[in-house]
Amino acid sequence: MSIEWAPVVPGRTEIGSDNRSILFGGIGPKHMVEIRYGYSIAKHPVPILEAEKLLESKEVGLASESEWKLALDQGLIFGDQELEKLSDCCKGHYWGKALDGRSHSEDDWTFLIAKQWSSGKPTTRLLAKGSEPTKFVRLVKVEDITEYTTNPQRLPPNRDTSSILKEEILIALFVGIIPSFVWAYFNASEGYIKTGWPGLVFGGLILGLFSMIFWRPKTTSYRLGRNCGIVKPNRGKLL
Repeated sequence: MSIEWAPVVPGRTEIGSDNRSILFGGIGPKHMVEIRYGYSIAKHPVPILEAEKLLESKEVGLASESEWKLALDQGLIFGDQELEKLSDCCKGHYWGKALDGRSHSEDDWTFLIAKQWSSGKPTTRLLAKGSEPTKFVRLVKVEDITEYTTNPQRLPPNRDTSSILKEEILIALFVGIIPSFVWAYFNASEGYIKTGWPGLVFGGLILGLFSMIFWRPKTTSYRLGRNCGIVKPNRGKLL
């Protein structure tokens, strides 16, 4: 098989999702990556049997999601119906990820990151450890980097759980509990609120949690300072 390579211009790209609803959300947090080295990427997914020979020779490597996304932004990669594996693996999030283009890898990972093509458009897939191997991969040839820096800019190691907890309490209060009491005040029998308030509170909590299926406020995203290159929290568009 002849692989068609495309040179990628160093630059910045966005990865991840700031939506944490169950139905519409994705892997978070949303963040910026800056790749400062040049590399070439295979324009099309490569069958794994063909790729193994090149990977063994050390001439090429598996593309990281960062390298893949920058190439996609530049209109350099394509696919049809393939499911292609990248070099990244995670525990369902990006916390602690280096932002210099290298693959995200955790020792106790649970998912491989892959891309599913459909009608020429890709979506992100998480493949559980031990799942059936993919038949395609995306290859890269790095041109001018010998090793990564030892102290790259990284995402915070963990999410701000206290902030999320406060947010969930407010959502449960205003989306579930207060509406439940308002409904009972106008529609339930006299004295129901006094005796049935535990049920109203519980029902409100359930309603608040149920709303997570469809909606949650956008979470904090992270960018790299234009001049300093330092990772910073951001709630607007990254690029």
